[in-house]
Amino acid sequence: MPLSLVKEGQPGVIHKVGGKEETRRFLENLGFVSGGVVTVVSAMGGNLIVNIKDARVAIGRDMANKILVS
Repeated sequence: MPLSLVKEGQPGVIHKVGGKEETRRFLENLGFVSGGVVTVVSAMGGNLIVNIKDARVAIGRDMANKILVS
């Protein structure tokens, strides 16, 4: 399921990062790589704050839809 559907506080394992090459590269530089664990800290106003690799990152819902987790 897309990262945007994950509930707050629930961790997920990244399976695939989609989108254009430029978007994928940007997300991979932030730490969104296959096998990585990501936790949604909060979701408000269409934006998500997630915890990945011991760092908090804010991303928009459109980018979160491109990140598939389980």
